Formats: sequence, C-alpha cells, structure tokens
Amino acid sequence: MDTTRNTALQAWMDEHGYSSNSLAEAVNRALERLTGRLGGLDGSSVRAWKAGRVRWPKSATRKALENVTGLSATALGFVPRGRTPSTPAPLQEDPDMKRRTLVGGIAAAAAPGAAAPRRIGMSDVDRLQRRFAEIIASDHRHGGKLDIERRAATLADEALNLQNAGSATQRVRSNLYASASAFRSSAMWAAIDGRRYEDAKAHMREAQALAEMSGEQAIKFRIWSHTGTMYRHLGRPADAFAANNVARNLHITRRDPLFASLGLARQAAIHGAAQDRTATRRAFEQAQDAMLRADPGEYRPVWMLAFYGQAELDSLALSAYLALGDYPTAEFHAHCCLSALRPHMVRSRAIAMTRLAHAQLAQGAADAATATAMKVPADAATQHARVTRMLQEFGAALRATAPGSPTVQTWAEHTATWRASV
Repeated sequence: MDTTRNTALQAWMDEHGYSSNSLAEAVNRALERLTGRLGGLDGSSVRAWKAGRVRWPKSATRKALENVTGLSATALGFVPRGRTPSTPAPLQEDPDMKRRTLVGGIAAAAAPGAAAPRRIGMSDVDRLQRRFAEIIASDHRHGGKLDIERRAATLADEALNLQNAGSATQRVRSNLYASASAFRSSAMWAAIDGRRYEDAKAHMREAQALAEMSGEQAIKFRIWSHTGTMYRHLGRPADAFAANNVARNLHITRRDPLFASLGLARQAAIHGAAQDRTATRRAFEQAQDAMLRADPGEYRPVWMLAFYGQAELDSLALSAYLALGDYPTAEFHAHCCLSALRPHMVRSRAIAMTRLAHAQLAQGAADAATATAMKVPADAATQHARVTRMLQEFGAALRATAPGSPTVQTWAEHTATWRASV
C-alpha cells in the first residue's frame, strides 16, 4: 500500500496551530453539527491521514474537515479512491494571465498604504479565551457586579469586531461567534445575579443569536440553562421549565453525563420553586446519578469546570428544599455544599451561608442562625444584590421570631458594622 505522507494536511495544521488531537476534536464537533451525532475520531485518526494510511476519509468526515479548514479535501492533500498521488504537471502559462498578474502586482505595490489583509487565527481566539477565564474568576469572587457585566459585554463586542478585521477559516469564525456568545452569556449571568433582569433579557437575546451562529452546543446549553434560572428567580416556573428543557434536549446532554446532571439539578430547583416535592426529589436523584457517571477526564469548557460539581448540586438542592419549606433537608444540603466548595467560590459560599441561616432560623434556632449569618463577609453582604436581599429577609424574620431579644440586638449591631465598612 502506498503511504505517501500527506504534506498538505501537515502544512495546514502547522500554519493554524493544530495538533492531531485538537483537529480530531474540531472535526468531531463539525460532524455533530452535520449529523447530530458526535464523531468518533481521535489523534490516531488524524495521524493516519498525515501518514497517508488513509488517503480518502468517509464522505461525512471529509465534509466536516472541509468545514473546519475552509479547504476542499483534495486541496488538503487527500486523493479520491481510484487515483494515485502524483506530482501535478506544471500548468501551461497563459500570456494574457501573466500580463494581468504582472500589472496587478505592480498596481498593488504602487498603491499607497497597500498591505495584505490581516489573518485572524486561533491565537486570537486563545487570547479571548484567556479573557473569558478572567471574567469567570471575577464572577466567582464577586458575582453580580455591574462592572463584570459591562466588561463581559465589551469583550463580546471585541470578539465580533474580529469577524470583520481580516480573513479567517470557518473554524476560527465559529470560535469567534462562540467566544462572543460566551462573553454575552457571562454578562447575562452577572445581570441575573445582580437582579437586573431587564438587562439580563437583552443579553440573553444577543447571546442566543450568537450561539446559533457558532453552532457550539456547550454555549447553547449555558445560555438556555441560565435563562431557566432567570425565570426561576422571577417566579415564573412555567417559563423556567421551558427554557431549561431547551438546554436539557441538546445533544451534549446525551454525550456528557455532567451536562445532563446540571440540567437535571436546575430542573429540580425549578420543581422546588413550583412546590412539587416528589419531582424535586426524583430530579435530584437523577442528577446525582448522572454526575457519578461523568468521566472527570473528559474535555469541558472553562465555565463548566469552574463551578459545577457536588457543591453546586447541593447548593441547588439547598435552594429547592428551602422553597419547599423542608428546612432540615435544606440544612443538610447546606452543610454538604459548604464542605465541598472550592476556595475560589467566594460568591457561592456567601449564598450558601445565607441560605443555611434561613434554614436554621426556620427551625427555631435563632442563635445558631444569627451566628451563621454573621459569617457572611461584609463585601458580599453589602455589595451582592442577592445576598443583600436574603440577609434583609433574614433580619426581618429574626425580628418577627424573637422580637426584642439579645439575639436581635446582636444582629442589629453586626449589620451596623457592615454598613459602616461600605
């Protein structure tokens, strides 16, 4: 068997910064967009192409590869079955073409300020991804801040502006749309977390349109899942179910149990808000089972890796059982959540601590609840809209539960120190 190396494919990969594994992953995603099923290629598949052991991939694979590279299969060095690779004979030069090329070259060289169009590549996408990781980190530290929302929206516009800044392959353009959508979804989440719901809806519409243009399943999941959470916070469970079901019905939830788990956990939280105790319990059991089936070594986007795990599942359970009025179960999940939270999840810790205080107070443990609430950091208590509102509600419930008690006085003095520190 002739195994002449495919130097054209190797040259394209070198130019665009692809390894065998990363190209296989990109083609698999392109296959998913074409067929609805994720491709099964890996690095060894691409190495077989480069080595010439596979000279003409299957039709769907060829189409997916052409979508990724923007080139035809033959331009990438592949040879249709029945043909033999050979060095092409030199083309006969057309004198008129030669003259036109020469004249065109002289004109281009003479034009003032003439320059080759900029080439937008994966290095530009990688730079945006690093900025996205910074946004995610800021969200976990502070959450809900207006400046996070504005920075994310500005970076979404920057990603879109790159679409018109030069030439790019289809893969790069899809990744730019995915980056813009990711930034816009972070702006949306910051607005939700800060209870700026009208702004969140505007970001949502933009994010959804960009996600469709990117074809990226993971970011579509994030946006629709956030939309479900927004409607849950707004007290609109029917809309929350509808939005979350869009996320749960994406192919990625069938491919990756961790995405299925997150979709189910958020569905359970919506069931809690809708006062459906049985459906809440069933959905959380399914979410836990899916999480245990997830492969921890599988590639996942940075936003997913940064927050979803056992702690977040217990946080959603805490929210659901609080809404149901099952305070002992809510307290159990609060302790589970707090013990599993990673150090960077500062905002999540403040929310879980505040909810734990509510669960303890509802069980008549005013002193323990107040001690818990006093552990919430001052910046979260005064600057995070959700935490601030929940602590105000806690204070009102405490005064109603134990009016005139030393515990109420202790809480009043403590909150005065918060206000003084702002």
